[in-house]
Amino acid sequence: MAALEEGFTLTAVPLGSGPDGPLGVEQSDKTDQFLVTDSGRTVILYKVSDQKPLGSWSVKQGQIITCPAVCNFQTGEYIVVHDNKVLRIWNNEDVNLDKVFKATLSAEVYRIHSIQGTEPLVLFKEGAIRGLEALLAEPQQKIETVISEEEVIKWTKFFMVFRHPVLIFITEKHGNYFAYVQKFNSRILSKYTLLLGQEEKSVTQSFSTSVHRKFISLMSLSSDGCVYETLIPVHPSDPEKNQRVVRSLLLKSVVSGNARSGVALTILDQDHVAVLGPPLSASKECLSIWNTKFQTLQTSKELPQGTSGQLWYHGENLFMLHGKFLTVIPYKCEVSSLAGALGKLKHSQDPDIHAMTHFVNWETSQGYGLGSQNSEQSKRILRRRKIEVSVQPEVPPSIQLLAAVQKDSEKHIEVELRKFLAVKRTPDFHTIIGDVVIGILGRYKAEPSFYPRNCLMQLIQTRVLSYSLCPGLMESALEKTDVQILQICLQQFPDIPESVTCACLKIFLSIGDDSLQETDINMESVSDYTATIQDGEIEQQTEILQNGFNPEEDNCENCAQELIEKPQAATEESTSCPVTGKRAALLENATMTLPGIHPPTLNQIMDWICLLLDANFTVVVMIPEAKRLLLSLYKFVKSQISICSELNKIEVSFRELQKLNQEKTNRELYSIEVLELF
Repeated sequence: MAALEEGFTLTAVPLGSGPDGPLGVEQSDKTDQFLVTDSGRTVILYKVSDQKPLGSWSVKQGQIITCPAVCNFQTGEYIVVHDNKVLRIWNNEDVNLDKVFKATLSAEVYRIHSIQGTEPLVLFKEGAIRGLEALLAEPQQKIETVISEEEVIKWTKFFMVFRHPVLIFITEKHGNYFAYVQKFNSRILSKYTLLLGQEEKSVTQSFSTSVHRKFISLMSLSSDGCVYETLIPVHPSDPEKNQRVVRSLLLKSVVSGNARSGVALTILDQDHVAVLGPPLSASKECLSIWNTKFQTLQTSKELPQGTSGQLWYHGENLFMLHGKFLTVIPYKCEVSSLAGALGKLKHSQDPDIHAMTHFVNWETSQGYGLGSQNSEQSKRILRRRKIEVSVQPEVPPSIQLLAAVQKDSEKHIEVELRKFLAVKRTPDFHTIIGDVVIGILGRYKAEPSFYPRNCLMQLIQTRVLSYSLCPGLMESALEKTDVQILQICLQQFPDIPESVTCACLKIFLSIGDDSLQETDINMESVSDYTATIQDGEIEQQTEILQNGFNPEEDNCENCAQELIEKPQAATEESTSCPVTGKRAALLENATMTLPGIHPPTLNQIMDWICLLLDANFTVVVMIPEAKRLLLSLYKFVKSQISICSELNKIEVSFRELQKLNQEKTNRELYSIEVLELF
């Protein structure tokens, strides 16, 4: 269970004089003290237990604080940035910020991070990172640009992984999101492209992150009101390569999808998240705690005065702007259990009844039948049992995944699969992927209702599968008429039998346009064509010049005039291509790396098609719909012949020039030659 306690106002004066509320709430070197940075000119140090300020500092008129103040835990000093480039450092004894240490930097700062156990880090707006000591030694040092043009940092977090500092920041460019992970023990900056999940079609509004043993869990709250999760490996297989990770749905409809502001997300522990925002379109804003393990709402608290969409979490306190005043709401989260998630966890109501302790006091264990003479022996037995438990080997993620495939739900299998894909690849990676697919297909044959499509998509996208490694995959997709999986398999599998290819072709030709419209299909194979998709159909763009051929420049005025004059031809002119864009993507994307010892060449395939056309030419000519096609083919062939003729002339001219160069002697020191090409 989770509970929100009664909150209290921390500040007696209004905050958020800027458009977005306070800049931040950061922990100081004292447990109960926090630095609150207003979006105007002021930094205030508060003691939460006393609900009163201990100190206040402001920059002078005309200056504005642009970065939340933090505490340097190594020195106990405070650090802030104003006007994007001016860094100030002070302590509790200082009164006027204008008289404290000042350093003007050469680039604009996005954020300063500081946590226990390491020096503060400075993240610049262009993505570069510097340690505070190195930056103060040379404030005007050149700061490199890490992110691309028009890429903007949206969110950042600093944490420790295995006692090593790691900084992650999220950027956005044209609606696409990227994650950068900087590990300072290896000085490696890894970049990840955050791919949208199949369910996600919205803009990300808030991020939060937590660290597990082998991966970083990045959660995001999107404008559709759902929470998505991305697993980023702590030890990537190829750290210097731009890798792609997929966001998957974690919690559905935690806030209203119509909320455009006032929403935030923060991770409280392994199984609980706090969400700020209206749960329904017509309701007021609320603070709620959700259990991610069982996907249940644990508790909520209405905020009638509204918020700024900012939520900070320190210790067991949640900080937010309620109205114009900073409010603190303490909370409690118990260990996640099914009974607690469902609100059925029983607690003793009788104050006189005390629950039996879970730990045995070995010094006073005589009442339990254990004398003092054997207490030491019992202690040794307990220690030995603890050692036996502690040395048990950890179950590898691959074994957990294979076991989950046999009996668990689709959601749990997807979680285990993301954990497995997040760790570093081993030499037997492709074999494990094949075993997982075979396990899923075996269970699908036994349970027809079991079809974990998202898992199959992720497994195929690893690009290590082939038809021979999982022969039942495409057959199952044919049974389900899953054209998206069939398309990806046709693009990636090099050893697909001809019978399976023909079966896929029949599916692609027979499936209805309505079903195709609702299916997510890769359209890259038709993206370069001179056709545009309008209302689900491909319409020819006659103004585009392709391969040196302009349809308007031809010598078939008579043929074209006849078609224009006929009413039937006018109807045909307005008729669009019967093949929709998505069906074209399924049919036109073919690979030329054909299997076999002597595969046919492209010219052989074209000759074979021409033979078929010649054999059925009379039938084609008799079809009324083919007249415009034949006219277009005639124009195209004529233009290509003209182009080839001109190329032949240029080739002959170059050959003559080559002969002239060979006949030249070295006796001439200087000459002028005029060459005319006809």
